Amino acid sequence: MKSPLMKSVSGIRGIVGESFTPDLLSSAASAFSRYVNYGAVVVGRDSRPTGESVSMNIISSLLLAGCNVIDIGIVPTPTVEIMVKELKAAGGIVISASHNPVEWNALKFINSSGTFLTSREINKLFKLMESSSAFKKWDRVGKLAKNQNVEDIHIKKVLDCINIKKIQKRKIHVVLDSVNGAGSLITPNLLNRLNCKVTTINCKPDGLFPRGAEPLPENLSQLSETVIKNRADIGFAQDPDADRLAVVDENGRPIGEEYTIALVTEHILSKKKGSVVVNLSTTKAVEDIALKFKVPFFRARVGEINVVEEMMKRGAVIGGEGNGGVISPEIHPGRDSLAGIGYILEMVSERDKKLSDIVKELPAYYMKKGKVSLKQGIDMDSVLANIKQQFKHEKISHIDGLRIDFNKHREFKNGWVHLRSSNTEPVFRIIAESASIKESELIYNYFAGIIKGL
Repeated sequence: MKSPLMKSVSGIRGIVGESFTPDLLSSAASAFSRYVNYGAVVVGRDSRPTGESVSMNIISSLLLAGCNVIDIGIVPTPTVEIMVKELKAAGGIVISASHNPVEWNALKFINSSGTFLTSREINKLFKLMESSSAFKKWDRVGKLAKNQNVEDIHIKKVLDCINIKKIQKRKIHVVLDSVNGAGSLITPNLLNRLNCKVTTINCKPDGLFPRGAEPLPENLSQLSETVIKNRADIGFAQDPDADRLAVVDENGRPIGEEYTIALVTEHILSKKKGSVVVNLSTTKAVEDIALKFKVPFFRARVGEINVVEEMMKRGAVIGGEGNGGVISPEIHPGRDSLAGIGYILEMVSERDKKLSDIVKELPAYYMKKGKVSLKQGIDMDSVLANIKQQFKHEKISHIDGLRIDFNKHREFKNGWVHLRSSNTEPVFRIIAESASIKESELIYNYFAGIIKGL
């Protein structure tokens, strides 16, 4: 059976050679050229093997449609966002399936503000894709420029927001695992400028992922072993397009990708007060930290642009997603692993503590995540409506699937669950969290049982 094509606020993604085809790429590029009114477009990609051919197709289609194109090559997704704004381009396209396996690829679309298209904007783009591709005559095609010197601009934005001298003085030993992705070159460059001792693993940007693409604890055994073997102070792991960050402490223990944003929120709020925004699936630890510093806290729908929009609305000083995504408005409004690395190194340096000791001071929660493949024809809206009715006396949010915070349930009390369809995979996601492993598994298993039984 042909694999599905995923179209959502996160862009368009599919398996190359199945649902992700040359005709699709040409259609998307032609539609985007009309969307940006034939203005200049920045194109960047991650390192996966299909990236070059997909990029060539996208760039060619944009040029033939009449857009000038600035090709910035293999770079992190946040670098593309930054360069759209920096170059005053009309938009940008990132070619990356992020955490998806290597056989996948994707198109992510950026507006002139340097952020991903909103739900309204991307639906307009999808509508344009329904029309036939339109190309210009030979004398009105666009021009191609290449800009390979974009690393310094991104790095400078991070360095401008942290205490460089304090970090340099500490001489932190860092082990970096970039999964042979887009962060493989720029991230060691950042660390070297911060006078870190850098040990790299999986930092050849050939796109051949040596571990699972997501920086989940189960995929970080090599990083943990290398931290212990080299007696390093900290380990960092990125995903293929380097917008997500996971952290390993000096004992080789992954702290969990949920705690990346918790660490950074604790650090930022210790320096300045302001609102915090995370998505519905993010650990309650961030909410507790906001409560500790007596600042407003808000949750948004899952998806980077949804969090960014809510952050702009609330004037947030920090925000992100529990998948390792840190969003810092003072650097740029998008998930950025380099921003997370800078803030965490600053935190360790200024507090003069081991990372494990800092983590111990954070609120402790245990999360269980999973995904269930759905049978065709199942009406999940009806299923969620029935679950909502069953737990109608609890705190409920339905802005994105269904989230239930259990304040009264005898067994689930003080835990929560989030049930939603994935934006990036043909699956249904279940996220449960509580103050103990046993309770979080109890909540997860209950709802997984309902959905698997459909």
